[in-house]
Amino acid sequence: MIRSLAGFLPWIAYAVIATGDEWRYGAVAGLLIALVVIAADRAAGRRWDQMVIEASGAVFFALAAALSFADPDSPLTPYGPALVNAWLAATVWGSLAAGRPFTLGIARGMTPPRLWDTPQFRRVNVTITAVWGVAFTVAAIGLAVLLRAAPHATAAVVTVKIVTFVLPAVFTVRYPRLVRARAATAG
Repeated sequence: MIRSLAGFLPWIAYAVIATGDEWRYGAVAGLLIALVVIAADRAAGRRWDQMVIEASGAVFFALAAALSFADPDSPLTPYGPALVNAWLAATVWGSLAAGRPFTLGIARGMTPPRLWDTPQFRRVNVTITAVWGVAFTVAAIGLAVLLRAAPHATAAVVTVKIVTFVLPAVFTVRYPRLVRARAATAG
């Protein structure tokens, strides 16, 4: 699980660095970290289906870096946190629409192969992926509204970011345990 969270390091770096007019440097840092994480993961033998968030991050940060240098005063600048979450939401919902929940590859790296093709394994991953999709969608909308109405409400922005990351992370850890416990009780 900790290894899977490393895929969020570029997003965290961007969130920390990309404040005010420093979004250019946040985008570059995010891109560099995403590329390092991807290279390290590939060298460690991780498959692309285990790195959906990392690959998506590399694309996002490449686009954000290009835009931030081409138009440093873009009207999108103040909405960086909302755009990050909108991109992540699109990534997550896109993985579900394609029938390949982004958590599936990650979960396969932590689960015995005999369980990979079971309906329960797939259902758990669809559910976890949907929870992440809802969290990112809520964060994107909430942050866009908040940044429009109160652009200097830093504490509120940070709270939205933390809550919409921590809640699905906790769900991701606890939900499979709950499903296993229920299956053990029923079986």
